Amino acid sequence: MIEVRNLVKKYGNHLAIDHLDFKLEAGRVYGFLGPNGAGKSTTMNIITGYLGATEGQVLIGGHDILKEPEAAKRQIGYLPEQPPLYMEMTVREYLEFAAELKKIPGKDREKAVDEVEKLVKVRGVEDRLIKNLSKGYRQRVGLAQAVLGFPDIIILDEPTVGLDPKQIVEIRTLIRRLAKNHTVILSSHILAEVREVCDYILIISGGKLVASDTPENLEKLPGEPDTVEIETEAPPAVVEETLKNVPGIERIIIKERKDGVTRAQVREKKGEDVRARIFTAFAGNKLTLLTLRRLTVSLEDVFMELTQKNTVTDLAELKADGKRREGDEDDDGNL
Repeated sequence: MIEVRNLVKKYGNHLAIDHLDFKLEAGRVYGFLGPNGAGKSTTMNIITGYLGATEGQVLIGGHDILKEPEAAKRQIGYLPEQPPLYMEMTVREYLEFAAELKKIPGKDREKAVDEVEKLVKVRGVEDRLIKNLSKGYRQRVGLAQAVLGFPDIIILDEPTVGLDPKQIVEIRTLIRRLAKNHTVILSSHILAEVREVCDYILIISGGKLVASDTPENLEKLPGEPDTVEIETEAPPAVVEETLKNVPGIERIIIKERKDGVTRAQVREKKGEDVRARIFTAFAGNKLTLLTLRRLTVSLEDVFMELTQKNTVTDLAELKADGKRREGDEDDDGNL
């Protein structure tokens, strides 16, 4: 749906975007992550045609945003971080105006506006002036204009900024609904939000793309065997004997906690997934598992490492931060 080729944006001597390349496929929710000043909003503004690039090319559904702006922009709905609202208009007037700008045929405009009002839940305030609306409702109106006409691509720059928890949940739910029929690009500083709603994440730092993958893959250490952690009330000797009979295990580290619970970290052989085998082994010996989970680094750890070091290869250095090291103990002597 979107192809960015060798994109460069300079402001005088400042290089905001540094030879950016990526492709976005249809039917996914993409998370756009990066620290302040990383180039996220600049990239979004170029993709939507609000800004021109210094170098490079952006294709929207095969249409060059510079050479075929109308054909390209027709496929995009955009909500900037500051919604482009006219405060002296009512909600209905504004959405009808937006429908006219989007060249929705006159006979279809009323129905189109009705649909988005219902979708973003502003039906009860459609006759109120936008200046009299709360921050949450203004954000909904901005989202309504982005969705109006149901374009193939919906780009949302910090859509939940300044909203209360209830409003954030409602916007996230709406994004998931939109993703069923649209490609959604979401920029956010809230990593938990991106982790929850996005299928694929792109991390930008210093104007460069430093990582792009699914949230699950980003949270794995590249080239390292996976580690599974279990907790059980069985004695350490019994746990060790049970795990020794499970194929695919490379290493076992066991520690008995003060509360009588035994915790074990199991390192898998490369390419193995031993979780089902562990469960079956413990169930066969009538031993209860309190916990069975795969250990990973968090998205926050990945983000901090990549944006501080500004290189994809530094993801491997997360090994040093102790998040997954077998045998690490806390102040109480626990693993």
